[in-house]
Amino acid sequence: MKLYYSPASPYVRKVVAVAMHHGVALDRVGTNPHESPAGLLADNPLSKVPCLVTDDGVSLCDSPLICEYLDSIGTAAKLIPDHGAPRWNALRVAALADGIMDAAVGRRMASQFPQDEGRQKMDGRMKSAVFRTLDVLEGEDDAAPLTIGAVGAVCALGYLDFRFAGEDWRTGRPRLAAWYERQMQNPIFAETAPKG
Repeated sequence: MKLYYSPASPYVRKVVAVAMHHGVALDRVGTNPHESPAGLLADNPLSKVPCLVTDDGVSLCDSPLICEYLDSIGTAAKLIPDHGAPRWNALRVAALADGIMDAAVGRRMASQFPQDEGRQKMDGRMKSAVFRTLDVLEGEDDAAPLTIGAVGAVCALGYLDFRFAGEDWRTGRPRLAAWYERQMQNPIFAETAPKG
């Protein structure tokens, strides 16, 4: 399988972590989606990463879809429970984590442009959304088994450390900070941490 990726993307990290959890090999193709390269556009007209091309030639874009596909073909413990409260809780936390990533990536992208009043206001709104959501994650069960929600949360927190190191998300959230440090001992997270 071929994965179009960018090493700084938290969405890509989530997909790679799920693939590693299941022992699924991916042929990684480094891609800058902002340049809309022809190879990526042929498989994903949205020009976004991650994009997975299955062995059957089917292109899957969007990290939740790719993660669900990998979880469906993988042989390790499922990250997305089949039904009931465990399923909905895992997907709920995954959606919160994706929301943190969406806001943080949006902030990062907007920071590269002139900071007029509108951009500053939007940055404040997105930052507030991130910190409110971190407060919710502080109250989650820190002894729960690994799920897609936990994978997303680790990737979101890692992205905050990577791109917003000056904004301390750990203060006031000791359970979340300790949980994150424990999760970082797992090779699927330790080996996929963003660098640069």
